[in-house]
Parts: sequence; C-alpha cells; structure tokens
Amino acid sequence: QVQLVESGGGLVQAGGSLRLSCAASGSIFSINAMGWYRQTPGKQRDLVAFITSGGSTNVADGAKGRFTISRDNAKNTVYLQMNSMQPEDTGVYYCVADFRRTKISAVARSWGPGTQVTVSS
Repeated sequence: QVQLVESGGGLVQAGGSLRLSCAASGSIFSINAMGWYRQTPGKQRDLVAFITSGGSTNVADGAKGRFTISRDNAKNTVYLQMNSMQPEDTGVYYCVADFRRTKISAVARSWGPGTQVTVSS
C-alpha cells in the first residue's frame, strides 16, 4: 500500500514561513502528480498546489507569489514552501499523490493523514 508521511506543520506568526514535506513510499511504479489540499472546519478540502512528475505546477490564486511547490522525484517527495503566511492560511493540510502501482495499473489516489498549520496574528 502507498503511504504518505507529512511533516513540517505547526504554529507560525503572520508573516512567517513554514515548509511542508510529504514522502510517498510503498509499491509505486510511477507518480503522476503530488500536491496539497487544505481543509478548514466547515469547508471542503480545497486544492492549494500540485506538481506533476514533469515539473508542471499549479498554485491556488490566494497563494500565488507566497507558496512554492517543488518535488524530488528520486525520493518521491513533494515540498510546499509557504512564505508571508497569513491567518487565512490556517487549516489542515493534506498531501495527495496520484500514482500507478504497475505499468498497467489504473491511476489511483492516496491521501496523507493531514498536518495542522496555524497562523496567528
């Protein structure tokens, strides 16, 4: 089974920075994309950023210019560098990976357990 291990969450003052990491392990033939979703109580999970194995990225409008997503394909790891953080960035951040177990497998999705990020004023 594919496992996603997240790290880097915590409490930070507005204007500060955090870097989230997510490492995928298990039976993986290839990873098409990895990314981060954020969930606030009472709301659905919204995409924050994603990156494909080829390096194409997408960042949510509210995070553009402040958040940067990157990856290390050799380590099956994705990073989210969050700068100039604001209270609106508070939430539980979930790592996600779209992968194939074998070359003939359909694409499947795996979720991390979530890591809390809190930005104080």
